[in-house]
Amino acid sequence: MATPVKPWTSTPRKRYRLVDCTLIDPKDGTTHSHVTIDLRDGLIHRMTKLSQWPSPADEVLSWTQGEEVTIVNLDGKFVVPGLIDCHVHFATPPGEDGLKDTVNQDPKTSLLRQPWLAGEMVKRGFTSVRDCGGAGLALKEALAEGLYPGPRVFIAGHAISQTAGHGDLRSAKDSEYACCGGHVNGLGRIADGVDQCLHAAREELRQGADFLKIMVSGGVVSPTDRLTNLQYTPEEIRAISKVATDAGTYVTAHAYTPASIQNAIANGVMGIEHGNLIDEATAKLVAERGVFLTPTLVTYQAMASKEFAGFLPASIAANNLQVLEAGFKSVQNADAAGVTMCYGTDLLGPLQVKQTGEFALRKKAGLSALKVLQSATVNAARMLRQEDRLGRLKEGFAADLLVLNANPLEDIEVLDRPEKHLLAVVREGRVLHSRWSKLPSDSQQVRNIE
Repeated sequence: MATPVKPWTSTPRKRYRLVDCTLIDPKDGTTHSHVTIDLRDGLIHRMTKLSQWPSPADEVLSWTQGEEVTIVNLDGKFVVPGLIDCHVHFATPPGEDGLKDTVNQDPKTSLLRQPWLAGEMVKRGFTSVRDCGGAGLALKEALAEGLYPGPRVFIAGHAISQTAGHGDLRSAKDSEYACCGGHVNGLGRIADGVDQCLHAAREELRQGADFLKIMVSGGVVSPTDRLTNLQYTPEEIRAISKVATDAGTYVTAHAYTPASIQNAIANGVMGIEHGNLIDEATAKLVAERGVFLTPTLVTYQAMASKEFAGFLPASIAANNLQVLEAGFKSVQNADAAGVTMCYGTDLLGPLQVKQTGEFALRKKAGLSALKVLQSATVNAARMLRQEDRLGRLKEGFAADLLVLNANPLEDIEVLDRPEKHLLAVVREGRVLHSRWSKLPSDSQQVRNIE
């Protein structure tokens, strides 16, 4: 038999029957006991009650067609859909000291570190992530093909920023870019004026972007703009939104202030990242327009913590404290207005170990466990336009699931303690990570010679 062009794609998926599961449906928070879940060809093939299947013991069945099915009795353990983090940055893996060196990593060094970061995300239960600036098509394809264990990735390519905007990493003393805009750094690219915005948007889509990300306000870590700066004109935002709409996708915007959020929504943007200064009136507008909000409280807490003291330069730390204090109120305003919120983290470099910390912070903000779980499952799937295959456990959906030894609807912080409660992570029917001997990782399966 000829060697396949991509040999890492040729390993067949095992078939699993997970017996006696306690299934949690994040759509409405219902819990279903004694469920059997049949996984086949990367999908949830069948879901039934335990009593409809014989032999619930752990074993391998040989089917008449010559296929083998591995049966695992979960003994009532909890099963939830794989988690979705809607705001990550693969281009800033750990390995450097401080913010400046983290965001200015050598691209080749960064790319070689990114598969490790992807593997760590899976160990925390994230089977899908949305990269909001920096990840490229090479990583997305490598993870999709199973070259490395990791989540499926939806990418924005490079975030699009105006000169002196949140995506412009130059200091005030750096020289001007050589010519004509279009400069690309690790996380973003510069585009000014309608023509450059059209070009940048089309270029990111050409290079595999699933959606577009723009910067419409100042930020915490950008060196030359104030947090309250209003960035991009209505004409520029409309140009980028038109490109996205014509390509069948959408634009999300980095935005903190009411003015910047309103400017984005009025001109076609369908997602808001952060939103820490959102007021009640703007929250109602976000809800009325059906725009998604992705708060990222954990990144500000991590940057302000003693554990990561020194990560931010002193000149930026004050901005961080401002948005950290306002973030909880913004989530409360959004919840009261009925905004659809998604789970996001926006952590950089060494801070990414805190990826599950957002669960506890949403709880601290007053959200119910169900609403927090929905933000990382059904809401996120809707924003990704993947609600017909991700975010729930249903027949025909992708076989992305977590096995837990505790119920996250009773305490959402169960998801913030994966080392204690997360037994196994399955993505597209493969066990990518396991802390449970009864359901070992597929990568650990080796056929014995004798």
